[in-house]
Amino acid sequence: MKNPVIEIKRIKPSAQLPRYMTHLSAGMDICAEPDEPILLAPGERCLISTGIAVAIPVGFEIQVRPRSGLAINHGIALVNSPGTIDADYRGEIKIIVINHGRDVFEIKPGDRIAQLVVAPVVQAQLLEVSNLDSTERGSGGFGHTGTTDRNN
Repeated sequence: MKNPVIEIKRIKPSAQLPRYMTHLSAGMDICAEPDEPILLAPGERCLISTGIAVAIPVGFEIQVRPRSGLAINHGIALVNSPGTIDADYRGEIKIIVINHGRDVFEIKPGDRIAQLVVAPVVQAQLLEVSNLDSTERGSGGFGHTGTTDRNN
C-alpha cells in the first residue's frame, strides 16, 4: 500500500507540525497549542488546541491515541481513545485529555500530548437478515472466554 499524502495547514503560526520521532514509529506526536498554559486538576478533562488542520485522503482516517509516557508518569489519558479524524473533516484538530493522576498537570504550548496514527478505512455494506449463522461462542459476551488458562 502506498503511503498517503496528507495536506496540513497551520491555523496558528506557532503550531508545530506532527512528526514521527523515530524511523519506525507508527504514530506521529502532536503538540498542544493552547493560547496560554492549562492547569489540569486531577479528575478534570479539557479540550486542547493543536493549531493545525489536515486534509486526509479518501480511504484513510487518522486515529488519535494517548502517549504512554504521559499515561504512566502522570496519569494523563484521552477520553475517547482512540479518537477518529474522518477524511471529510477540515477543522482544527483538538485533543480531549483527562487527568487520572494525583497532581495538577500543566499543558504548555509545544508539549507533545497525543499521537496520530494514519490507518486505512473500509466501509462495510450491511445486509439485514432474519437469522445469523451459529458459532462455537454463540452469544457469549463479556468475560465469556475467561481470563487465564490456569482456571480451566
